[in-house]
Formats: sequence, structure tokens, C-alpha cells
Amino acid sequence: MTEYIVPYQDAESEFTEKRSRFITHLYKVGTEAEARARIEEMKKKYYDARHNCWCYLLGSTVVRYSDDGEPQGTAGQPMLAVLQRENVTNAVCVVTRYFGGTLLGTGGLVRAYSKAVQEGLAASRVITKRHGILTEVGTDYNGVGKLQYLFAQSDIPIMDSVYAEDVRLQVLVPAAEAERVKKAVTEATSARASVTEVKELYFAVSDGEYLLFDD
Repeated sequence: MTEYIVPYQDAESEFTEKRSRFITHLYKVGTEAEARARIEEMKKKYYDARHNCWCYLLGSTVVRYSDDGEPQGTAGQPMLAVLQRENVTNAVCVVTRYFGGTLLGTGGLVRAYSKAVQEGLAASRVITKRHGILTEVGTDYNGVGKLQYLFAQSDIPIMDSVYAEDVRLQVLVPAAEAERVKKAVTEATSARASVTEVKELYFAVSDGEYLLFDD
């Protein structure tokens, strides 16, 4: 997978609809075991609630949801639909409902549980993780300015630099752009620069900050 959208920070949100209290918890997870553990954690924490509805997605293949006692199709599936519409994956969402004594009806429940997930996403720091390659480019001092200009024009961030007898720049290259960037470096320096792939990883940009991940 070259890129996917995930929650970066756990999130909690809450609202009241016709005296029913809806509490949302959203977490990033990597396995079904993690997702199930989060669901059980919320069920234990809110053991006295009428419903603890949930859904989770892992990659593009694992999809699970539960209405947990609400009328069929009014909770888990609408919750899941919100995550799918936003292209969020590797996430589990649990919405706890404390019944307020007033029935919401089928349409009202669908709207309420959908809203709960939307507010959970709004409260979370959702990021787009992209497949990248940490790459070291070695050059003499004559080539530094050309490379700095090339990387700036291509939106390739320089993550680190070492100035010694020669110059070594460590840059973060989207995996899909690796060959193009390598060719551009060769052309810009008349083949005098070396290009070494150091590590494959995933990265995201949030609030101007580059975040690096192993997976």
C-alpha cells in the first residue's frame, strides 16, 4: 500500500441527543487483537451503559462492526460507513450510549452514531501515511546548491546534512518518485553525486512536521 489514512492520536468526544449521551473513542490499531482489546476496554469502562457499539477496519480486507443491541443497521454499519467515506483504515471506533429515556427512531440512531464518529475524527489527529525511502545523496561542494534547488523544487525535504570533505544530504523521497529523483540528481550534478537508499519507511506531514514510521 503506497498510502493510507489513519488516526495518529487517540481521540475522545461526546455529545447529547434527546438526553441520550454518546461517547466516542477512536484508536489506531494494527491487528484484530488490538482492536478487540480496545473494544473490551471500553465495555469494561462503560459497563453500565446501554450500548457499546463498535467498528474497525484493518487494511483493505478486514472489516468488522456491531450494533450491540441497537436495532440492526442503526449503529455499527453507519459508524463504519463514516470511516470508509473518509478513507480511514487501521482504526477502531467505539461509541458508548447512555439511554436518556427518549427513543430516537431508526433514522435518528443512524444520524447520531454517524455524528459520533465524525466528531471522533474531528477530535483526532488524522494523517496520511505515505511509502517513502530515506535516501543519502553524496556530492562535492560544487553540487550542493544545485541539489538544494532541485529538492526544493521537487518538495523533497532534506532531513539531515553533514559537511566534511564532501557533503552528504539525507532526503525523504516518496517511493513512487525514487527513480525520477535519482535521475534528476544524476543530471543536476553531471553524474558526480552518489545516491544510496538507506531505509524504506512510511511518513506523514502534519502541521508542517514530518513524522516517520516503520510501518
